[in-house]
Parts: sequence; C-alpha cells; structure tokens
Amino acid sequence: MAEATEDTSPPEGLKPDAIGFVDALVIGLNATSPAYSLAAAIGPVVALVGVYAPGVMLASFVPMLLIASAFYYLNRVDQDCGTTFSWVTRAMGPWAGWLGGWAITMTGVLVIGSLADVAVTFALMAFGLDSWAENELVRQTLTVLVILGMTALCVIGTEVSARVQNALILAQVACLLAFAVVAIYRVYADTGSLDAADPAFSWLNPFGAGGAELTAGLLLGVFIYWGWESAVNLTEEVENSATAPGKAGVWSTVILLVTYVSVAYAVVAYAGPAYLSENASQEEFIFALLADEAMGTWDWVVLLAVSTSGLASTQTTIIPASRTALSMARRHALPAHFGHINHRFRTPDVSTWWVAAIAIAWYLVVRQISENALFDSLTALSLLIAFYYALTGLACAVYYRRHLTESLHNFLLIGLGPLVGAGLLAWLLVESVGDMSDPANSYSGVSWFGVGPPLVIGIGITLAGVILMVVWRFMSPAFWSERPEVADPALVPGHKEP
Repeated sequence: MAEATEDTSPPEGLKPDAIGFVDALVIGLNATSPAYSLAAAIGPVVALVGVYAPGVMLASFVPMLLIASAFYYLNRVDQDCGTTFSWVTRAMGPWAGWLGGWAITMTGVLVIGSLADVAVTFALMAFGLDSWAENELVRQTLTVLVILGMTALCVIGTEVSARVQNALILAQVACLLAFAVVAIYRVYADTGSLDAADPAFSWLNPFGAGGAELTAGLLLGVFIYWGWESAVNLTEEVENSATAPGKAGVWSTVILLVTYVSVAYAVVAYAGPAYLSENASQEEFIFALLADEAMGTWDWVVLLAVSTSGLASTQTTIIPASRTALSMARRHALPAHFGHINHRFRTPDVSTWWVAAIAIAWYLVVRQISENALFDSLTALSLLIAFYYALTGLACAVYYRRHLTESLHNFLLIGLGPLVGAGLLAWLLVESVGDMSDPANSYSGVSWFGVGPPLVIGIGITLAGVILMVVWRFMSPAFWSERPEVADPALVPGHKEP
C-alpha cells in the first residue's frame, strides 16, 4: 500500500493573527488620511461657519462614534472581512447587503487616485520640485506608480503593510503637531503675519453659525472622518478578532476627534477666518500656503505631513474595497475569481489588483476631463459613505432586535445609538442630494442633465450597481437564497439563558 504523504499545502483563507490591536488602530487612522482631510476641509468649513469650525468637527464626530459602536457590536458576532456587506446581508437580506458592499468598493475606486495624486504633488513640493508637480504627465505617471507600489505592499502581506503604516502615521502626526505648536506659539507671541484670532471655548459650539451653513459643514465633517473602518475590514487577520478590530475602529474616531479639533484651533487662530474663507477654493493647498506663512523655510514639514497622509491612505483605502470583494465572492455575490487568496502571502491578490486597476482607469479618465471633474467625483463620495454607514447602523439594531430590551446597555449602545447615527446620516444624505442638485455647488460649475456633476456621478454609480446586481442574480442565484438572521444569543453581550 502506498505510504500516505503529508499535506503541505497552505491553509485556505486570510492569515489569522497577522497584526495586533495597535497595528489595526494605525491602519484605521491612516485610512482617514488626517492631514489631507484637514487640509482639504478646513478652508471650506471655515468659509461656511467661521470660527466655529472646531465645533462642526466635534458635531460631525457624533454620528461617526455611533456608527463605530455598530461596527464594534456587529463584529463581535460576525468576524467577516466584508463588514457591512456581510452584516447587512445577515440582518436585512442579500439585496441590501449587496448594495452595501458595492458602495464600499466604489468609494475606494473613486478616491484612491486622488489620494495618490495628493501624495505625489505634496512630496514634489516638499522637495522643491514645483515644476514637476505642475507637469500633468509627470504627476499622473508618478501617481500611477504610487498606486501600483501601494497595491503591491497590500498583496505582499498585512504585516508588511502594517509596518509601513506605523512609520507613515508617526511622520504624519509629528509633522501635524509641529505645525500646530508653532502656529499657536506665534499667535500668543504675536509674531504671525496674518490676522490672528484669540482661541476661545465658544468655538466648540457647532450651532454658532446655524442654518444651512451648519448642514454643509457637517457634510464635510463626515468626509474627513470617513475611513476608520478599514481596521474592521482586517478582522480576520487581527489578533482577538472578535473585539480588537471593533475597538480599533472606535478609538480611531476618538483620536481623530482630538487631532482635528486641535489642528482646527491652531489653523483658525493663526490664519483667522477671513484669510481661510478667501482661500477656501484652494482646497488641500491651503496647508501649503499656511506652511509657508507659519514655518518659513520649514514649510516642508507640513507639506510632508500631507504627502505621507495621502500615501498612507492610498494603501489603506485599498483594504476595505479588496476585502469586501473577497467576502462577496466567497458568498457567491461576485464571480469566484475575486475570492482568490495568494497561497504565499495569504492576501486577496486578485481583488486587490482589480481594485487598483479600476481606480487607475477612473483616475486617468476623469483627470483627462478636468481636475474639477476629479474633485466632483470625490464630492459624490459623501452619498455612498452616508448610505453604507447608515445601512450599517440600521443593520446593527435589526440584527440584535431580540436582545435590545435585555439591558440598558444593549438598548442604548446596540440599538438606540446606531439608529440615531443612521438617522443623522440619512438626513445628511438627503441634504447632500439637494445640495448637489445645484450645478453651482459643484467644482466644475456646469450642468449635467440639469443637475450638478457629483449627483450624476453618485446616481450613475448606484444605478450601475443595481444593474450588475440584477444581472448577477440571474447568473448566480445561490447568494440570493440567503435569508435574514438574528444575532446568536451566545454571542450577545451580557446575555443569560433563561
């Protein structure tokens, strides 16, 4: 009889325990691209609400924390790298789950090119290569190379990605803190060259401006917090996967709150609301202007902060899109090849490269139309972000519905909190649709089919998803046979068998 041979083939699935809590926390922070997000939002927010910009960032934190709570409790009962896709499918059925997964994947596709472009542009400016940054061919070529390089790191392994992210977050935070400290010092030393304003606690009042300005500011606030859930998309690869990824997501939002409010105070105090309002159209380049004003020959510190922010976020934004595609493929909601896992690195290589390829194509095509068209596509992100965050909050309450009255903890943190967060985001979604319908509110300032380009892009991506979903429903009906479930009582916090 032939002697049995030992099976040395690698196990299927992602690599468990590849990274720890701190690594997941760092990835969640970097996915939001703090320096870039602040640079892009601070001018427009101040233009809307003046000195109350820190308050708007505080108010925007509330729905993010409530949705982070939903991510934490849903991850406790289902450690699936598809996060929203898997949880919404279990709670509300395959149709809603598929659309949630589509929204997550497409947000990555829309933003990756822009993040890489920012990383390249600010790196060139930091090294004094402004002429290269102004050359479209050079900048776009380098942007594509950055996307390919960050994608390769994602495929090579989660551990390598985490080490790179740790280095990038240290550089980014150090540069931001240096800028904030210098700016505040110059305010109190009265050595600034701009119309400085004395910081006040009243700036934390988000209702100081009120009205439509507050609503528009909150929409921008949601954008700057978006991305922290990348830590939870790594749930199958994190130690203590039932709790650590969710905690990393929650703590990411808290750390972002402190960072955003602190830097917002420094920026508004040093530059003054008038200067920021006048230069709001500069978007992320407002930091380049302020860096030169506040730090002189050391302006490269701030430029480097924005560059490392874009670089780190380019990599971490690939994670949720690729992991969601993997989860959808293994549940037969997408073609099976998207679920392929590299046998050497234990990462979803096919879905990762697909995300990069589509992101590069989107970036190059839209960039050929105009730079404003690229910014309009980023504005459309708020629709998709608000949609899948709200869907996740609703799914949490629905999935735990039989256990919400078992304790005050469950009712407030698992039921009411996520529902309130979902409601706030649904309201912002409706408000953003109304805002985007006016072509004057777009970067391009032109009309597409009678409305603004961002709304057309958002609706177009949604319709494309619906069409693909219906087509795949008939080609592979297995996924659509799944039925809604409820949370396993044994996994519910504090549940006691009667």
